[in-house]
Amino acid sequence: MSNGITRRAAGLLAVGLAPGLTAFGGVTSSGQGDQAYRWRNVKVGAGGFIPGIIFSRVERGLAYARSDMGGAYRYDAASGRWRPLQDASPLSSDFGVESIAADPTDANRVHMAVGVHRGDPGAMLRSDDRGETWSRVEVPFRMGGNEDGRGLGERLAIDPNDNQVLYFGSRHDGLQTSTDGGRSWAKVESFPLKGLGLPTGRETHGGLSFVVFDPRSGSRGRRSQTLFVGVADPHEHALYRSDDGGRSWRPVEGGPRAELSAAKAELDDRGVLYVTCTLGIGPNGVTDGAVWRLDTNTGAWTDITPPRPLGGFMGIAVDRQRPGALMVSTLNRWRPGDTIWRSTDDGRSWKSLRETARHDVSATPYLNWGNDRPDFGWWIAALALDPFDSDRLVYATGATVYETRNLSAADAGGPTAWKPWVEGIEQTAVITLVSPPVGPQLLTGFGDISGFAHEDLDRSPELQFTTPVFANTNQIDYAGMVPEIVVRSGTPHEGVGSEGHDGSTLAWSADAGRSWKPLGRPRPASGAITASPDNPRMDLYRDAPITVSADGSTFVLATPQTVWSDDRGATWRPCLDLPPLLRPVADRKDPGLFYAMDFATGGWFVSVDQARSFAPVPSRGLPDVSGDRPTWREQAFPLKATPGHEGDLWFVSRSGLYNSRDGGQTFARIDGGLAVEMLDFGKPPAGSAYPALFAIGTRGAVRGVFRSDDRGRTWLRVSDDRHEYGRRYRAIAGDPRVFGRVYVATDGRGVVYGEPA
Repeated sequence: MSNGITRRAAGLLAVGLAPGLTAFGGVTSSGQGDQAYRWRNVKVGAGGFIPGIIFSRVERGLAYARSDMGGAYRYDAASGRWRPLQDASPLSSDFGVESIAADPTDANRVHMAVGVHRGDPGAMLRSDDRGETWSRVEVPFRMGGNEDGRGLGERLAIDPNDNQVLYFGSRHDGLQTSTDGGRSWAKVESFPLKGLGLPTGRETHGGLSFVVFDPRSGSRGRRSQTLFVGVADPHEHALYRSDDGGRSWRPVEGGPRAELSAAKAELDDRGVLYVTCTLGIGPNGVTDGAVWRLDTNTGAWTDITPPRPLGGFMGIAVDRQRPGALMVSTLNRWRPGDTIWRSTDDGRSWKSLRETARHDVSATPYLNWGNDRPDFGWWIAALALDPFDSDRLVYATGATVYETRNLSAADAGGPTAWKPWVEGIEQTAVITLVSPPVGPQLLTGFGDISGFAHEDLDRSPELQFTTPVFANTNQIDYAGMVPEIVVRSGTPHEGVGSEGHDGSTLAWSADAGRSWKPLGRPRPASGAITASPDNPRMDLYRDAPITVSADGSTFVLATPQTVWSDDRGATWRPCLDLPPLLRPVADRKDPGLFYAMDFATGGWFVSVDQARSFAPVPSRGLPDVSGDRPTWREQAFPLKATPGHEGDLWFVSRSGLYNSRDGGQTFARIDGGLAVEMLDFGKPPAGSAYPALFAIGTRGAVRGVFRSDDRGRTWLRVSDDRHEYGRRYRAIAGDPRVFGRVYVATDGRGVVYGEPA
């Protein structure tokens, strides 16, 4: 470290900036004083895994979909769109839907089993108004709505002859039942498989995969006597049967070989039960499978498995208008890819729909993944045929839901036409987002689907982050004074070698995120580091945060030894005198200034030469920050530089919110009565040149979205009780062009944005 750099840093930081701050107080009221906001989704169109879709057997056009971490949806034919059913819930664990059941006699009633992971409380939800409101009963058995095996089912079933009787096949605690319409639950002690109990490691249990009633075995008001339960845990029998209303049970002899799991089943009106089977419970890791037909009248099994390259079978749908017609989906058939098999003769012969299918994804163009055409899909667990329309088949992939209205064309050798059936569904995990002052209104980084430049918030974006495509985009930054220059980092796409998927994890844009170029990756060597696609990475988890100087000329990459480049990644050089494992932040106004916090020691480092070198600078006012160091690559970084204000910094600590106006030499705690978790900046309020602040935080018992127009002295709650989204917040961004507008990244419900009503 040169003495010249030290003197220059101290001199620049001391000139022309405000003196150290003093702490401020003040709390706004948490109820009537908060501002009314209108909340909507930024439209992408689905984007995540839908493990189950069911059509109502009572009302034409009524359907429900369950997601693994974004709650449930209802489709209404009159409006032609899906409606989210849990946005008012503040309970994060309820957004993993283990199973859903539409009442077979009452179109207004629907039940759900919910719980994201086995560590969350499990609950049963019941609605008598199609999911507009719910009654909730906590149960002692745990769910796994976002665990392996989430495509199995449906685990939850309602007796079509007596809708007060429900059964649920649990993962860990055997068979459960309710005889009072879901208001209370008890274990079925007569069922021979008691469950394996909660696992001690990271693995999970498939448990009991489905429950199916035979409606012929009862009558209206007299409960069904015959029902079937599928077994997904390792067991010699795939299926159990009761013929006395669940009082006694016996295994159904024969059928699938012992190592296979029963995955899904459908019973047709003749009493024929079709069962899909997997080796592995999915959605990944399935290596084999089978499809079996059981004549429940005679007990005769028939193996009707379609041709099966590597992979299994999971989704199943029967035609209620045409006995003997059924469809099954493959799972984990990566080469040549998954398909849907169709049979019209009880499984004696099959036809694959994949080869002639035509997918029109113009409404959600990201499904092309930068290629000329979309893939047929993967993780096809949800498969459903409209019971009122034999031509309407739907299936869900790991990214969307497709619908066809001309299924019967396949019987004559013609192509089936598919479109995304997703209007109203936003089911994604959003990792990061930025609202720049120019160009697209919003830049977003997603898990699994790379990210987007949103020119129109009400349309699925044309501009996906391609060339290169990332699997996850974990971080985005733009140059404070030249915001057309944008950088991003992420994790590599698994399809390396296909078009647009070159394994890159760094990219930059010169047109505000509309188009991208890959950045060269540094190699672990001292001095100049020449980029090469074959060089090993220096980071800790395949990706590294990247930032850009205020003038857009210098990129800084937070690999273990932080490096910089001024030639768009062609060469990288180490930042001198900066301790390892630090992540610099660029000043938003002065192109020479970068700041870095050493969380382990509390040391403060400053660069005045565009990150070529750093020097320690005395800093006071912050608490012990060792507990504030992010430990996960998708975690919001606690140090933020204020747009348009040189030397103005904010630090989000577990101990409080801190602001510096002198480049980090002094920090003052801002006590506005809000425990802040994440912070960003929006357009200044009228009469002010300083940005409005937006935060995810907690005030009293309420966690939500807040705005401050006075530098954090007071806060307005701008979220409300109708828009809680499970309080699953991952990132926040204020809009610098529209006062009061804020974007929030949720974990499962996509990007939502609010603005004053």
